[in-house]
Amino acid sequence: MNNSPSNVPSPLAGPEADHGGAPVGRRVVLGMLGLGALGVAAGGPIQNVVAKGIDTVAQKDPTGLSNLLPGNRFRYYTVTSDTPEMDETTYRLRIGGMVDKETTFRLSDLAALPQTRLVRDVQCVTGWRVPKTPFAGVRLSTLLDAVGVSPGAKAIRFSCFDGAYTESLTLEQARHPEVLVATSMEDEPVTHAHGGPVRLYVAPMYFYKSAKWLSGINVTDEVIPGYWERRGYDVDAWVGRSNGRHDAPTV
Repeated sequence: MNNSPSNVPSPLAGPEADHGGAPVGRRVVLGMLGLGALGVAAGGPIQNVVAKGIDTVAQKDPTGLSNLLPGNRFRYYTVTSDTPEMDETTYRLRIGGMVDKETTFRLSDLAALPQTRLVRDVQCVTGWRVPKTPFAGVRLSTLLDAVGVSPGAKAIRFSCFDGAYTESLTLEQARHPEVLVATSMEDEPVTHAHGGPVRLYVAPMYFYKSAKWLSGINVTDEVIPGYWERRGYDVDAWVGRSNGRHDAPTV
């Protein structure tokens, strides 16, 4: 699959577009602009509280004004109207399918494994880029080695606890050293708005491959196209070499 830009869904319905929830009014967003400036000036606990408020507002902002909020370098997207929040007591990552030992990981289990930190540009297929963004977590290859991959396995299917989003990688792609099961983003725990507490991070590919709210890793004998791949995006999504785009590589 090698789509031209005309075949790719528009940014408004793009790979990280918001398809539900009550929209936030323009006055609220403008008010948050003021609070954002206050948070940046004050720092410390106030800034942390403001950041959480920005996350909440930006997720439901149809105006685009939240992209102007101080400290907000990302656009916020979801394909569902609501996603439950998970923490240490409720979060589980299940790895199954064609593996030697199906295994469930808690946040503490992931934290106990060797950690990798990457600083790369984030590139969205809709055009925007966030430079030099730190992500950290466990290499996906480490988890695959821990559970053992069965002979004949060829791909990975990822599922998410929003109940809708899925993604895919070939087994070779999944073992790339810059594919992480990420628990940290910008040197802080991944927030709920950004797909926390655990998300996928595929550094060399367009950001729709970095599935948020990761809950399942299923090893399969064939590539099963993910949510946006079934809607026209490339399965192989290397930055600058797919989706009809010519962006500079992120690595």
